Amino acid sequence: MNPKQKIAFFGSDEIALPSLEALADSSNNWEICGVLTQPDRRSGRGRILQPNAIKRWAMDSHIPVMNPEKPGKVEAEWIKDLGVDLVLVMAYGHILQEDLLTVTPFGCFNLHASLLPKYRGASPIESAMAMGEMKTGVTLMQVIPEMDAGPIIDAETVIIDQGDTGPLLRAKIAKACVPLIKRNMGALLSDSYVPIDQNEKEATYCRKLSKIDGRLNFELSAKQLVSRNLAFSGWPGSYFLHFDQVLKVGKISEIDGYDHLQPGQRGWEDEHSLIIGTRKGAIAVEEIQKPGGKMLPISDFVRGYSIPKEIRFSSPEDQTELIRC
Repeated sequence: MNPKQKIAFFGSDEIALPSLEALADSSNNWEICGVLTQPDRRSGRGRILQPNAIKRWAMDSHIPVMNPEKPGKVEAEWIKDLGVDLVLVMAYGHILQEDLLTVTPFGCFNLHASLLPKYRGASPIESAMAMGEMKTGVTLMQVIPEMDAGPIIDAETVIIDQGDTGPLLRAKIAKACVPLIKRNMGALLSDSYVPIDQNEKEATYCRKLSKIDGRLNFELSAKQLVSRNLAFSGWPGSYFLHFDQVLKVGKISEIDGYDHLQPGQRGWEDEHSLIIGTRKGAIAVEEIQKPGGKMLPISDFVRGYSIPKEIRFSSPEDQTELIRC
């Protein structure tokens, strides 16, 4: 019996767990012999150092793991000493240098959570949903020293269903990696795939999200705000300011009949609701939470929290575009 070929996996986010499970299946003609991930981070109320989900998986699976602040020559030598044939990456969080890209005989490949060349960068899942896309997916690509720009090997499409949230879409994309891996690993490990160069003219880039992205910007359209609310439901969430109070928002929806409202202006036809105008159309806030309180249906919230009839909520001035070309 021929010895199994060896895979090293680089990743730091739990979205990669289904991929790891698929790669670790004992029926495969390869095995995972090493994992590279991010260092332990402080989390929780006690700010205790905690390993990420990928490191925990590696330790539980008794697979050697390294977690440097910045991978480089030391890790490349480690990969070489392990006799790794191929590196597979997903959501690692570093742009890899040449020494790590060329240390194995079959190279380095990445699972990127978009249909490249669209949505290269740090937040492809949430950004695609926030921009109103109807579909996205995961692309298997060869890694080069430029961000998400390598040749495409294959892709798996994922439909964004009505009512999907950012976390739900992340789970769908995580599962979509499995068939992509199963139908391509043999070709990658035999150097028999056909790479296709990306069309640079169609490339778009998404940045890392920040807390300010969760603030509702009423200068956008109602449709855009609903898309962002769904996309950011895991993090950074949605909120707006009422004087010095940060009011967190659960679910919102588009509502007809309020085209007369200015962006941020409250509609007063129903005092038990919270209708807010946008650049185009209006939204109905269905769930809301004040500091220190619970998320409540809007009808319960407005009975115990006064919002003036004439108010016009502000929009952020320092939000930047989610994507660039």
